[in-house]
Amino acid sequence: MERIYNFSSGPAVLPVEVLERAQAEILSLGGAGMSVMEMSHRSKHFGNILESAESSLRDLMSVPANYKILFLQGGASLQFSMVPLNFLPADGVADYVVTGAWGAKAVAEASRCGNVAIVYNTEADGFRSVPDPSELRFTPDGAYVHYVSNETIDGVEFKYDLDGGGTPVICDASSNILSRPVDIEKYALIYAGAQKNIGPSGVTVVIIRDDMIERVPSGQHSQLDYRKIAENHSMANTPNTWGIYIIDLVCAWLKDQGGVSAMKTRNEEKAAVLYDCIDGSDGFYTAHANRNCRSVMNVTYRLPSPALDEMFCEEASAIGLDGLRGHRSVGGIRASIYNAFPRKGVEVLVDFMKDFAARNG
Repeated sequence: MERIYNFSSGPAVLPVEVLERAQAEILSLGGAGMSVMEMSHRSKHFGNILESAESSLRDLMSVPANYKILFLQGGASLQFSMVPLNFLPADGVADYVVTGAWGAKAVAEASRCGNVAIVYNTEADGFRSVPDPSELRFTPDGAYVHYVSNETIDGVEFKYDLDGGGTPVICDASSNILSRPVDIEKYALIYAGAQKNIGPSGVTVVIIRDDMIERVPSGQHSQLDYRKIAENHSMANTPNTWGIYIIDLVCAWLKDQGGVSAMKTRNEEKAAVLYDCIDGSDGFYTAHANRNCRSVMNVTYRLPSPALDEMFCEEASAIGLDGLRGHRSVGGIRASIYNAFPRKGVEVLVDFMKDFAARNG
């Protein structure tokens, strides 16, 4: 079966090798005589999968021993509420850095839980930039500072690990986790929906420092309690067994590719091919984000008119370049080129872009 090039922002492209292995094991996994979708989450077979997925993520991201790795449900969007419910006391203030639509959504949910201070907001410039570290000022004794390291809708990305200056840093890394090395010890908590760079939808990975777990207030709702989830090794309720299995396979694939450092190089090279085409189009294509914070994962740009945007997407889809429409809230074009997306697909897109510009410029 011929596969198209899938530029979807998530659920997104998975490595073909992972899909082929999952296909081979779907009826019987490792001699179990059943699919991973059928086996008990309390079984030895699944216990080994869970342990392997956690260990592989720890190795790939160099996660220290004083952090727990959890597999949750509810998507990264649930974390917008779960974080303040666990860490924002009634008399406290949480700082939020807003550089895109997802950061704004996180603020909206946190505001339902307590006091929020927006310490930096780039909405006025159309979410085209991220702050220089020197521009950030945090609330003294703030509960935490939250930011989104890569905004999928607007295509802006932090090129540095945010330093809270003593304030615990919490990061939504859903769309660029595992795409580059990060200094885990700068973070109190990192969370990421799996469906972009880690696996299928339905699993959220949380990396949380032990001292943050101790801050969880007593009486928290059990399924929203990081402490209870950690104590039960991500099985306070039935986890997404299939999703965790695929995450384990993706981690094995990443190791075979050379790990996160190798992916960083590969991803930057892929993105450069596309941005070079945009910048060299004499204005026919216009990148949304400022040059110093252009996302390596989600390349956002526009054509001279919405009508051309739509024509571009229709023609691209007809030749097997799918998922290029920008988010419904902003329009334009968005090419999501996560870890598993092949460079060849970027090159095919660039060839199409040059041809389309020549015919319509």
